[in-house]
Amino acid sequence: MNGDPSTPYSRDLGDELRQIREQCTTFRGRKIARMLGWDPAKVSNVEHGKVRASEIDIVQYLGRCGRSLEFIEGFLDRYRAAFDPYFVQVPTSLRTMAMAESAAQAIITYDLTTIPGLLQTEEYALALYEARGVLAPELIAAAVRFRMERQTLLQRHDRPACTFYIHENALRLKVGTDAVMEDQLMRLLFHTHVLRIVPAASGPAGVFMAHYVLWEYEKRGSVAYSHSDIARVFVQDEVGVKRCKSIFARLDALALDEGQSRTMVADLASRSREDLSGRRLHLA
Repeated sequence: MNGDPSTPYSRDLGDELRQIREQCTTFRGRKIARMLGWDPAKVSNVEHGKVRASEIDIVQYLGRCGRSLEFIEGFLDRYRAAFDPYFVQVPTSLRTMAMAESAAQAIITYDLTTIPGLLQTEEYALALYEARGVLAPELIAAAVRFRMERQTLLQRHDRPACTFYIHENALRLKVGTDAVMEDQLMRLLFHTHVLRIVPAASGPAGVFMAHYVLWEYEKRGSVAYSHSDIARVFVQDEVGVKRCKSIFARLDALALDEGQSRTMVADLASRSREDLSGRRLHLA
């Protein structure tokens, strides 16, 4: 664990405490520490999710920030699970995932059926949301916008080292129009990331029925993550993380190398372009 017992959710809730202090008061960290009789380091550690505050600590902290009893009780209900090594959230809760992702030094993902969210074009994401019907229509625009905003981490100078294992099925699944698919496949070719295609020829050995992510950090333990339409699951338990790493080790042995992977994507993009051109000529 590298000496840091924090979890993605503890860091999320710690940051929420910091935002409450900054938005609801004029207190700096040292001032609220004096008011509470805490060492300033304790305020910093609690706000960074590095230590578990007691329920009395949380009540006093939020009370000093002027929060209502109802709010405090609701926060405590969430905070009790903050340091759990296995944590489940509803799929519409996105902040914890986004924070965990943005702080990672390395990101490894596997997708069986669709292009990873960090690599999707806006048109592909929109077509995917509309076709699947999981979100209410009025929520789709915000979901697409959030997905595009997440991708800014790939443009940072200190961007994480990313490896994307994508099953061939995801490349061949048509989402939206031919033009949307061509643009999406071309998008995969022009990013500073490692792209590894798991070929359909690998058979059941290359098929894992969940979306897997491994976030690795410089000074804290790795986190395994998976999501579905009904839940987001964060795992910081040693056994669970080891299991996730073993899956990626297996995929590493099965997947095409980078050159072969990009050749396959380029070939599929070329075929998509030819199909699109043929249809245009036919319509003309």
